[in-house]
Amino acid sequence: MSLFCTGDRAGGAWLRGTCGSCRYCRAGRENLCPRSTYTGWDADGGFSETALVPEAFAYRLPDDQDPALLAPLLCAGIIGYRSLRRSMLPPGGRLGIYGFGASAHLAAQAALAEGATVHVLTRSARARELALELGVASAGGAYDRPPELLDSAILFAPVGDLVPVALESLDRSGTLAVAGIHLSDIPVLNYQRHLFQERNLRSVTSNTRQDGRDFLALAERVGIRVVASRYPMDHADRALADLAADKVNGAAVLVPG
Repeated sequence: MSLFCTGDRAGGAWLRGTCGSCRYCRAGRENLCPRSTYTGWDADGGFSETALVPEAFAYRLPDDQDPALLAPLLCAGIIGYRSLRRSMLPPGGRLGIYGFGASAHLAAQAALAEGATVHVLTRSARARELALELGVASAGGAYDRPPELLDSAILFAPVGDLVPVALESLDRSGTLAVAGIHLSDIPVLNYQRHLFQERNLRSVTSNTRQDGRDFLALAERVGIRVVASRYPMDHADRALADLAADKVNGAAVLVPG
């Protein structure tokens, strides 16, 4: 059974193929391959009951688990994991997460399992409640200051206005990773307030297959909990509307049949 997972204002598109020969592929950075393709974008499959994918770009999933709780681990979970790695979170570090949807609630658990202190900042009151339930140290509004300076931050919300907010919350040499495939315009940054003292601003582009293997192994090892709201496939419009209105906690999953 194939399921489509959506959350964080993103869709269910995932790496389908690369050229395998360019300098990015040879360096293990296949997510940057100029000829990369994606199921749900370059090939049909995002809203279908079954999908045909190249075996080399498929992941083996457990047969004895609920498919609706496995689906969010793929697109949402893997890109959240790559965002966590791009944030350069040090061991036992302090992580801020801006926005708390499908990817974020899984990345937060991965960070917690690795010993991080996690602070969530999001506009949704329900999402803040979920974050605290999952074990984060604090949960505040999207534009609030976290209770301590951060070593790393991930911006999952596609809101450019939050970039300077997150940068100001970083400690010296801290890193902000912007996870979305889309982001509204970033306001003018002030060098002294936002970037000085070697703060870093990084983007995130898709994922490599190794990201997928590493995250799925971590999810199984530590028992990452997937929070999902299920919708029949023919109610996809309602799922997207609920996401836009902050009515979905965790991931929204479209179930065939």
